[in-house]
Amino acid sequence: MRANPGAGRKIFLIATEESGDRLGANLMKVLRQRLGGAVRFEGVGGRAMAIEGLSSRFPIEELSIIGLAAVVRQLPAIMRRIRETADAVIAAAPDILVVIDSPDFTHRVAKRVRAKAPHIPIVDYVSPTVWAWRPGRARAMKPYIDHVLALLPFEPDTYEELHGPPCSYVGHPLTEQVGQLRPNAEEQKRREEKPPVLLILPGSRRSEIKHHMTAFGMTLTKLQSEGVAFEAVLPTMPHLEEAITAALKYWKVQPRVVIGEEEKRAAFRIAHAALAKSGTVTLELALAGVPMVAAYRTGAMEAFILRRAIRVNSVILANLVVGENVVPEFLQENCRSEKLLPALREVLGDTPLRRKQLEAFARIDSIMSTGNQPPSVRAAEIVLATMRKARAPG
Repeated sequence: MRANPGAGRKIFLIATEESGDRLGANLMKVLRQRLGGAVRFEGVGGRAMAIEGLSSRFPIEELSIIGLAAVVRQLPAIMRRIRETADAVIAAAPDILVVIDSPDFTHRVAKRVRAKAPHIPIVDYVSPTVWAWRPGRARAMKPYIDHVLALLPFEPDTYEELHGPPCSYVGHPLTEQVGQLRPNAEEQKRREEKPPVLLILPGSRRSEIKHHMTAFGMTLTKLQSEGVAFEAVLPTMPHLEEAITAALKYWKVQPRVVIGEEEKRAAFRIAHAALAKSGTVTLELALAGVPMVAAYRTGAMEAFILRRAIRVNSVILANLVVGENVVPEFLQENCRSEKLLPALREVLGDTPLRRKQLEAFARIDSIMSTGNQPPSVRAAEIVLATMRKARAPG
C-alpha cells in the first residue's frame, strides 16, 4: 500500500562506509531544502548523516570488515543485519529507499525489500564496478533497482550496453573539492621548485598499508641512492597514524608525515609527483594535476579471484575517466621497487610521460562536468523524480 500522497515524505537511506555516509549527508541536506519540514529520514548511516538528523539502526563500524577471511568469520552477523535492515525498511513503509554504495550489503537489503514490498521505489547511489568485473550484475540489478546514480561519466553508457537499470551521471563529489586540491600562485611556485615534493600514498586501510609500505619504502631508498633529490610527504588520517608510524621504522628515507584531510589537501597543492595505491586517490591526484605512478597489491586469494574477473585494460580510475592509459600501473608481483623506480623517476622529471599525464589531466574538468549543478543536487532531483513517479496514480 502506498503512502498517503498528502502526507510528509519519508526517505529511508542506507550507507555503511564513511564515503557513503558523506554522500548520504549531502543528499539529505538537499532533500530537506527541497521538501522543507515535510520530510523524515530513517535508516543506517554514520556521523555525517547523524548530524543531518538520521538515527542509525546500528553503528556502521560493525561492517568495517577487511579481507576475505574476516568476512567469512563475520558472515552470520552480517546476514542478520541484512535481514533486520530489510525488515526495518518494510516496516517503515518509506516513499523511497536510497542505498548508497557497499553493494554486498545494500543490494542484499534492496532485493529483500523488492521481494516483500515491490511498491517501494529503490535508488542506488554509486554504481557497483560492473565495468571492471562481474558485468552480469548490471542486468541482475534491473528487477530491484529503479535508478542508478553514477559518480563516473562513462557509467551510464556501460549500463545501457549491459542492459541494466536506468543510470544517470550525477557527478563525483571530488569535483566539488577542486579548489582545495589545486594550488594558488605561491603553492604553484613550490610545485616547480627543487627539491620536488613527492607524495607517498600507500592506502586508507590498514591492510593496504601492510601490502604497500615495504615496496614503497624500498623504491624511495633506491631513488635517493641514485642521487635523485626529492622531499617525501606522506599524508594519512588520525586512525592510521599508528600503523604508518610502525611501518616507517623500517624505512631508510623518512617522509614528512601529515595528518588529517586539511593537511592532505595542502600537500596535494604543492606536490610535483606521487607514488600512490590504486583507487579513488588516483582521480583525486588527476584533478589536482599531479602526475603519478600507481600500484596495487592484495592478498593471494583476492588476487586470484580478481585476475579471473577483471574485464578492463586498466584498474586505475584516473585512466578510466580520461579514457587513456597515461598512468603506469604496477599490480601484484609488479608492485616492487625494481618496477616502480624507473616510472617514478620519469614522472619526477621533465619527460614525455609526465607531459602526457598533465595534458590528459587538463581535460578532466570537461570530462567530469555536471554544468553548474553540484552532484548532491543532481542526485536529489533524480531521487525526488523517482519518488513522484512511484506515487503517481496508475
